[in-house]
Amino acid sequence: MDQDDQRSFGVFKPVGHVVVSFPSAEQSSQARQALLAAGFDSGHVRPISATDMVTQAERDLQRGSSLAAIGQEMNLVRAHLALARRGYHFLVVRTPRDALAVQVADLVAAHGAERAQLYGNFIVEELIEHPGDLAPVAESPDRGLDAQTPSGEEGERGELRPPPGGTTRAPGSR
Repeated sequence: MDQDDQRSFGVFKPVGHVVVSFPSAEQSSQARQALLAAGFDSGHVRPISATDMVTQAERDLQRGSSLAAIGQEMNLVRAHLALARRGYHFLVVRTPRDALAVQVADLVAAHGAERAQLYGNFIVEELIEHPGDLAPVAESPDRGLDAQTPSGEEGERGELRPPPGGTTRAPGSR
């Protein structure tokens, strides 16, 4: 997977992929192994560490086109940054068919995934619902993503379900 092919208006937008977030590197690694055991090609399951996601998201926020702010692209980058700053690790899984995306979500949920988001051309679909998530209210470029948390902030998701053994924060986190 070439990261340059996964950009829209200068920011990370991997259309045809599911982006999955995990509270710990161990959970991400276990989920990756489960996906490979289920037959997913290793070249289609790319891990991104918390540190690398912080770097990527900060770069995207600095360099992203003003057109990225019209849709939800910048809000998604901010959401990834909020989780990565809390030590979350990510997998980016190529899923050319929606049925594969559902299979990915089922597999990664069993390994503690917080989010599994299927990136389409026009929408990003959340594939994992957790007990206690609030009902979606509204999203917009100005309001941001609806994190479905009491504060409405994506970072709170990381606090609600920290990694086993405690909270980890990535370098450069606040």
